[in-house]
Amino acid sequence: MKAVVFPGQGAQRRGMGRELFDAYPELADEASDVLGYSLRTLCLDDPHRQLGRTEYTQPALFVVGALAHRQWRESTGDEPAFLAGHSLGEYCALHAAGAFDFATGLRLVQRRGALMAQARGGGMAAVVGVDAARLRELLDEGGFCGLTVANDNAPQQKVVSGDTATVDALVAYLEARDVRCVRLNVSGAFHSPLMRQAQQDFARFADGFALGDPATPVIANATARPYVPGRTARTLVDQIVQPVRWTESVHHLLDQGVTEFVELGGRVLGRLIDQIRAAPRPVARPDAPAARPDTPAAALGSPLFRRRMGVRHAYAVGGMYRGIASAEMVVRLGRHRILGFLGTGGLPLPEIEQGVKEVQYGLADGQPYGVNVLADHDDPAAERALVDLLMRHGVPVIEASAFMQMTPALVLYRARGLRRGADGRTVCDHRIVAKVSRPEVAEQFMAPAPGPVLDRLRREHALTEEQAELARTVPMSHDITVEADSGGHTDGGVATVMMPAMLKLRQQAQDRYGYDEPICMGLAGGLGTPVAVAAAFMLGADYVLTGSINQCTVESGMSTEVKDMLQDVGIADTAYAPAGDMFEFGAKVQVLRKGVFFPTRANRLFSLYSHYDGLDDIPEKTRSLLERTYFGKRIEEVWDEVRAYLRSQGRDADIDRADAEPKQKMALVFRWYFFHTTRLAMNGDGSGKVNYQVQTGPALGAFNQWVEGTELASWRHRHVDRIALMLLDGAAEHIATACRHWRDTLGVPSA
Repeated sequence: MKAVVFPGQGAQRRGMGRELFDAYPELADEASDVLGYSLRTLCLDDPHRQLGRTEYTQPALFVVGALAHRQWRESTGDEPAFLAGHSLGEYCALHAAGAFDFATGLRLVQRRGALMAQARGGGMAAVVGVDAARLRELLDEGGFCGLTVANDNAPQQKVVSGDTATVDALVAYLEARDVRCVRLNVSGAFHSPLMRQAQQDFARFADGFALGDPATPVIANATARPYVPGRTARTLVDQIVQPVRWTESVHHLLDQGVTEFVELGGRVLGRLIDQIRAAPRPVARPDAPAARPDTPAAALGSPLFRRRMGVRHAYAVGGMYRGIASAEMVVRLGRHRILGFLGTGGLPLPEIEQGVKEVQYGLADGQPYGVNVLADHDDPAAERALVDLLMRHGVPVIEASAFMQMTPALVLYRARGLRRGADGRTVCDHRIVAKVSRPEVAEQFMAPAPGPVLDRLRREHALTEEQAELARTVPMSHDITVEADSGGHTDGGVATVMMPAMLKLRQQAQDRYGYDEPICMGLAGGLGTPVAVAAAFMLGADYVLTGSINQCTVESGMSTEVKDMLQDVGIADTAYAPAGDMFEFGAKVQVLRKGVFFPTRANRLFSLYSHYDGLDDIPEKTRSLLERTYFGKRIEEVWDEVRAYLRSQGRDADIDRADAEPKQKMALVFRWYFFHTTRLAMNGDGSGKVNYQVQTGPALGAFNQWVEGTELASWRHRHVDRIALMLLDGAAEHIATACRHWRDTLGVPSA
């Protein structure tokens, strides 16, 4: 079985492509017309020494690779079983597989190269002679946790990306330990989170093209697996910030039966492939960083929670909408044995699946992670499909958010992970961390799964008799996060009121059901400073969960434009607005109000919905205002988009209902605005800045105030793990100081 592979940057050389340009002069001329300069002159003579510059290198390599493939196919008549490319070479592979034509590929690559060339403040270094596990140890020992292993080229060859100063420090650190490390001549930290701005700009550019699915399987750098149908553009966009997993990609091809590799467009990958074939296969991914020494912070909260979740600290980071809680965020936390939840709300299943794979690849066995599951009140089938996906990939922990009742999908996840241990007790392989703000919902999570739902799943043969029986012996969730007033969905609860009431409900549930394993109770909402975290533990929290503060970090999936806004907000710069996913119910979210009109406009839409029975009843002047300033298009056009989306999801019944009920149609059109404003913020679309919907709470303002005057005043220095440890260390110190003060005040001996 044969695979064709294409090299990336580094394969360029003066004189390349001479015979190809002669064989295909029309395509060479077309390339020059697209690029606006003579490609032949660049490649053959390089009179201005531009061939080594990223913005010129990438288009040149794409053209040479594309023409080399055409010549190979015409001369041999062969069709490979697989295609793959290293970084830029992946575009050649996709073109060869028919995902896009020559001109489209060249325009994409030209823009990609230009954006990557514009990146500043970052660098890369090649590390040779150490394997992945040893490199990870060296990075951890030297305190280089902020660096990314950007290219896993071969078992003994890696490339590291990060900010310039840190990469320079790494080179000196490794050279002092006789490890070969070479600083690369690049302007940016390619294939790392620092390329987020380039990624966002490229995403907007790629939206202008219709990219198809490859006809021949193409192995993606970001996943080391074949491209998923319908995901070509998204995967290419992600590639800019994701590591190049070349070693794993080659292993996958070998596992599929590939015996012959044909390299086209260069002579670089053959040596790497030989090294990968010759080296022993790794039995596991690199292990976690060295454990942090025992500190007072490590003793905060419940030992049971830490043991149950396999974490070092009683601290978690909640899953944020549309992948703001990114795979990079979850991996960075997990490597420090801190629990993070991958954000999935509003994302399509293929994108969620890719995120799960990235997390699982980035973490060694036993390192903690979870995935957020947001209740889908409109489409229970979609909720079930998500849970099925997570079970299929063996996700051990989910964070259940915005649930009002125990749904079949949630019950299925919990019960499917139950088995009987050697001692006869129930063992829980699937954990649910439930986020609640209402006592009646908390009671449902602290009770066993509802009998009727278990019976229904048993009749569907989704559960075994034993699983259904065991589900009656454990609570739906052993870990309940009480969510006080916070960013995103909120009931405006007060922590000092809610926590004591919830603790009493926990005791009642424990007394009523006699669970073998106790329920832990955490606290979330408003936790942006060490004093707030200390207060949560003093209120009786077994663990704490943070949200808003993590949105303004390097690892966050939020756009650079929004992060720049968020790092300057204060505690009074948020407001309440209707929740788009629960618009008709009047549910609320807390959002940014500084510098945007979204809260005012969202509340105006809910007011219109409450006062009118349909879109036709709204006064023409008001309709015109909505179209001009809110939607940016006619209401009929919005409805066309909504209808097309519902049809694509198989929700024709919702369309029929909207046609029959004008008020329902109005709700769906207004809901579109909430989706639109979130997308504007996520993409950093400057033209729609006043409409940005950014879900965040005042905890971020408190955090900003706390770090004012330090390097963390800029989000570019904020990393989620560092924030977690700073908060916990500060909380431990605050509690210790308070205890000393109480002892001194009351005259209690200290020993």
